[in-house]
Amino acid sequence: MSVCIFKSKRMEKRFFTLVFITMMGLSSSSAQEKAVPFDVNYNPALQPTNQIQYFKPVEKDLFVGDCIPFSYNGTFYLYWLIDKGHHSALNGLGGHQWALSTSKDLINWKHYPIALGIDEEWEKSICTGSLIYAKNSFYAFYATRIIKDGKTQEQLSYAISSDGTKFVKQKPNPFFTAPEGYNPSQFRDPKIISAPDGYHLFISSYKTDPEIQQYGGCLAHLFSKDLKNWEVREPVLTGQRGTPECSDYFYWNGWYYLIYSSYGTFYVKSRNPFGPWEYPSDQTLKEPFANVPKTAEFNNRRRISAAWIPSRDENKDNGHGKFGGNIVLRELVQEEDGTLGTKFAPELVPECSTPLELPVILDNSLSTGNSEKLQINSPNGIGSANFDQVPYNCRITLEITPLGNNEEYGLYLRSNNKAEGGYRLNFSPNLETVQLGNVSIDAVKNLGNSILVDIIMKDDIIDVCVDNRRCIVNRCPEQKGDQLWLYAKQGNVIFKSIKISELKTDQASLIH
Repeated sequence: MSVCIFKSKRMEKRFFTLVFITMMGLSSSSAQEKAVPFDVNYNPALQPTNQIQYFKPVEKDLFVGDCIPFSYNGTFYLYWLIDKGHHSALNGLGGHQWALSTSKDLINWKHYPIALGIDEEWEKSICTGSLIYAKNSFYAFYATRIIKDGKTQEQLSYAISSDGTKFVKQKPNPFFTAPEGYNPSQFRDPKIISAPDGYHLFISSYKTDPEIQQYGGCLAHLFSKDLKNWEVREPVLTGQRGTPECSDYFYWNGWYYLIYSSYGTFYVKSRNPFGPWEYPSDQTLKEPFANVPKTAEFNNRRRISAAWIPSRDENKDNGHGKFGGNIVLRELVQEEDGTLGTKFAPELVPECSTPLELPVILDNSLSTGNSEKLQINSPNGIGSANFDQVPYNCRITLEITPLGNNEEYGLYLRSNNKAEGGYRLNFSPNLETVQLGNVSIDAVKNLGNSILVDIIMKDDIIDVCVDNRRCIVNRCPEQKGDQLWLYAKQGNVIFKSIKISELKTDQASLIH
């Protein structure tokens, strides 16, 4: 230990003050700074930079909540709610804050410290919102969840940033609270829109006196000329059974779209900016385990949606979904009539090894062929074929062609002998449904024709794209078999170009 000789009591006092501050882990300047009311201990430097699909923080107790994608000047900004404890933080009010990851190509990613966080004791959650670039700045509009008079309330706030990575909250804070006729505990998720006449805000709300009592959910509508002074207009959407969460709005190739989530995610479309809205023939965004998707433009007028896959209670296949999990991204596709579809974005597919040469095991009486062309003809019941030693983390691609009517056809993933256990991926042409384990999607057209199927299995996530127009994902933690089964029930089906590729090692593990 070195020895210091002090020439004055003043110097001695200053020395011991500095030693005390250093021992507390603070510098003399940071000792003056205000302590963070809720620190989630997120380290952006530890996060993987080569893949955002199915991402969650490497910290075991941190998860991804609602996503807020935004695009500006060739950069894709993916803001996301950082969750600790599955919404249990701060007495169950969430304690959420905005984290940020960015990319110019959807392949290489950069992670940042908290972009918009909790700074005051009264802020119990920085809830979902949206962004706009205006007046040479990034504007972030969001809701703050608070406790007032012992009750939970939600109010609107906004913050400004010069580069989109760190925001400064503006005053007054809040700048708007629920007006008369709207429930103050249901006033969140502001969606900011720039239009020729000014700026519009859609807010997830619930009327206190709706026309039909159980259909009070609506998107309240505020208007401003300057992003500071707001007036209340008629709601842009009404008559929802629950509060329509996390709305999104965009213009794409001649169509205006309004997206909202209420017992599933829905969208409506119109040739006019604010309706009247047309209900589409199918709801492609209504995936049970891809929660509250929101979208942003990407290069060459493409559009990417961002959602999150819930965790499961007790990590069981039948455990109910819990808030917070992993990111899942989709690329939107658009039909001539404006109907939307979803598919895997090629940049986001995990890197794989060369397809494996696995022999197919045939049902001698009902199945013939090989992995290039396998036919299962089972008019009186069920026929099958299978592959052994299928990697746990892999990608499976194939083309399926039903010949005539079939009751159902599909695959069993991660199963065992005789397709025991595992997860059934089931296609029903008559019902127009696709089922993956214990979740399903409906109104899936053309299942009686040839379809392309793309399956990614990464840890406990199974993700499926059907014919580059519909997707379905599920969290499947329990079954770990190494067999893949293909089957057809009361029909005749051809399975073509079956390819099984193992995910590369650095792509094949997530930390939960």
